[in-house]
Amino acid sequence: QVQLVESGGGLVQAGGSLRLSCAASGRTFSSYSMGWFRQAPGKEREFVGGISWSDGRTYYTGSVKGRFTISRANAKNTVYLQMNSLKPEDTAVYYCAAKEYYSASAYVARDMDYWGKGTLVTVSS
Repeated sequence: QVQLVESGGGLVQAGGSLRLSCAASGRTFSSYSMGWFRQAPGKEREFVGGISWSDGRTYYTGSVKGRFTISRANAKNTVYLQMNSLKPEDTAVYYCAAKEYYSASAYVARDMDYWGKGTLVTVSS
């Protein structure tokens, strides 16, 4: 079992930066691929970025490439999402998710086994 807790959300001006953290508890954290998803009001939950358990390779959806960076610190059981050059359209609840030994170039929400409760990011104009 894995429990995930996101933090770092809040209100930020367009063009600003925010760093989200996801703290995980459970066995063999290093064997879990970790993903970030977001859901805006009235929209489907979408993939934002992921990081592989095996080689640390990262993946991003096109709209955040060059602006967002996902990383992990296995010794701290934590995954991060550094968000730069934020835009109002980035406003959403951001969720951390995990799946052991997951391998994909774009993470699918329904594939993920564990989810945090989310943290709200609001980007104002």
